[in-house]
Amino acid sequence: MKGQNKLFIAIVIALILGVGIGGFVHLQYPESAEPFSKNIKLLGTVFIRLVQMIIAPLVFTTLVVGIAKMSDIKMIGRVGTKAMLWFISASLVSLFIGLILVNWLEPGHVTKLPIQDAASAEELLKSSKGFSMEDFVKHVIPKSIFEAFATNEVLQIVVFSIMFGIALANLGDEYSQPVVKLFDIVAHGILKMVGYIMWFAPLGVLGAIAAVVATNGFEIFKVYAIYLRDFFFALGILWLVLLLVGYLIIGNRLFELLRRIKEPLLIAFSTTSSEAVFPKLVEELERFGCNNRVVSFILPLGYSFNLDGSMMYMTFASIFIAQIYGIEMTIGQQITMLLVLMLTSKGIAGVPRASLVIIVATCSMFGIPPEGIALILPIDHFCDMGRSMTNVLGNALATSAVSKWEGQLDNHGGDL
Repeated sequence: MKGQNKLFIAIVIALILGVGIGGFVHLQYPESAEPFSKNIKLLGTVFIRLVQMIIAPLVFTTLVVGIAKMSDIKMIGRVGTKAMLWFISASLVSLFIGLILVNWLEPGHVTKLPIQDAASAEELLKSSKGFSMEDFVKHVIPKSIFEAFATNEVLQIVVFSIMFGIALANLGDEYSQPVVKLFDIVAHGILKMVGYIMWFAPLGVLGAIAAVVATNGFEIFKVYAIYLRDFFFALGILWLVLLLVGYLIIGNRLFELLRRIKEPLLIAFSTTSSEAVFPKLVEELERFGCNNRVVSFILPLGYSFNLDGSMMYMTFASIFIAQIYGIEMTIGQQITMLLVLMLTSKGIAGVPRASLVIIVATCSMFGIPPEGIALILPIDHFCDMGRSMTNVLGNALATSAVSKWEGQLDNHGGDL
């Protein structure tokens, strides 16, 4: 928590410095704004490349380990199936709400930032026009896993990881356990790296903001106010949908559930970490009346597959960055992006700022400048507060709903 607060303060300081430096260049030396922007933006490039460096191994190891450990679903069978149906439905609803509202509210159309590399923009236009089923299949099915790793083809890595994880899960513990343990250790090592890389974020923010303000002036700050307003409005709509579905399933006990989980919700909001409240959430759900076996199975699974707030944010932020750069995406491309996010986001649950890592990968895949992520990084902390809280609500509702469907929800609440 202390580290997170220090990083947040460092990002705020970098933001203020970036605004000051960029504004000074914009007002005093307008003729030097372009070369200055080009050079200082390298700080942002360093940060983005560091994030891109760990995407492939992170998706691979976490997804393989997650699926290999999901062999428990065979024993719990019916409960697992119901849980996965909830997770997939909730994820799709969250993604669609983000997609619909970002297209309706258009927060990124307040201002336009030029794409620096005109050649890459032309290439994007050509490739998007010529997009065919053959191209899609080539993007999904890897010819070589090493090629997919080398070129950061996340979707291909996901396909290979799913198949490899299923194979390990069906191999038997004697053979699979050492491999799963090895990948688990590697995944934890990469998660440590994510923590280190995030300390480069203030430099990335400084470079990106200074470059933007130097060339575009102070108009960019209108964007931040509108972005936060529209995101929290979209989050409010998602809460209404989740609570309505929860009420239809567990009735008036929904209000009791909300009273029970108010503390975990507040902790998640203030620490921006849904993982930080996991033990407390287990305790409160069991006191609410959920069967402890259902809780111990569904809640960890939910933390991997049911991050509703993060899912909505990923479509919202990705399309927002495209709007900022004036990149028009067809409905077909946006639906494809939604399905890509649906798959890729399942691989790195629990990663600090996982949403940003996925957004960078998705933007690269769809020809949206990935450096655009640095523009929303200064206010990501505030967005993270809302989406962490929403993730906790979504998992509490999922666990309660499946307990109710299984007839395992005590009416009176209970002890641990």
